[in-house]
Amino acid sequence: MLRLAIAGDLHGQWDQADAQLLDILQPDALLVVGDLADGDVMLPRLLRQLELPVACVLGNHDAAKDASGRTLARMEQTLGDLHCGWSLKLLDPVPLSVVGGRPGSAGGGFYLSPAVKAHWGELSLFDSAQRITAAAVQAPADQPLVLLAHSGPTGLGSEAADPCGRDWKRPACDWGDQDLQEAIRCIRKQRPLPLVVFGHMHHRLRHGAGQRRTLLQDRQGTVYLNAACVPRHGVDAMGSAWRHFSWVEMNHLGVVQLAAHRWYSLDGAVINEQRLLDLQPALS
Repeated sequence: MLRLAIAGDLHGQWDQADAQLLDILQPDALLVVGDLADGDVMLPRLLRQLELPVACVLGNHDAAKDASGRTLARMEQTLGDLHCGWSLKLLDPVPLSVVGGRPGSAGGGFYLSPAVKAHWGELSLFDSAQRITAAAVQAPADQPLVLLAHSGPTGLGSEAADPCGRDWKRPACDWGDQDLQEAIRCIRKQRPLPLVVFGHMHHRLRHGAGQRRTLLQDRQGTVYLNAACVPRHGVDAMGSAWRHFSWVEMNHLGVVQLAAHRWYSLDGAVINEQRLLDLQPALS
């Protein structure tokens, strides 16, 4: 069973306690969905120090309002081979392939910010989809494939509480990425795609409207998981610190058996869990 820890939009919330918690939990890999720290390269450096396999894609906040693209370039350079935007990352020795979606995305269909165009160049929706698809085709056929994106794809619903629903402005609409949806369509013509992980659309809805729906599974069996629990650091009523990770377990065939949001104490105890999908057999 592959065990994946997923860190949602960090927004600067990553420290040595997170690293120590991962040492206790011992996942096979860590996936990070972006919006690291508004251009602060210290956080990518901390991710580079982790001893387990890590894959990360940059989000819209990682440009830090720097339209020149230089901040994005520093963030990508500091992450090094952890960054998988538009590319394939093999999480050796873990038998898992991760392909990144379009980095720097702010959702909303297909829009390239000035920072993204300055750093990565101008490209069309179909150019972006083709890059994602081409990376996925290179993945070993005998390994499960995960798509890791900052914003999720279109097609997951148009209500404010849907996984990629716009909740900050009315009317609500589907705020996912069209290029990611097109890439998913193309990839599934050639191989199974068990899991798509993303963030960007925070779990807590604006204007006190409740919580977002964070998991959807389509008819082809692909699981879509929004991991953007913000804030992901907190303190409980007793003053004890907690950390949030989304958690996914996949069997050797790549079928997602468990998907959950978990809030951990710093000693590794699960203090709260929201199980979203559970196909594991019950213990007798």
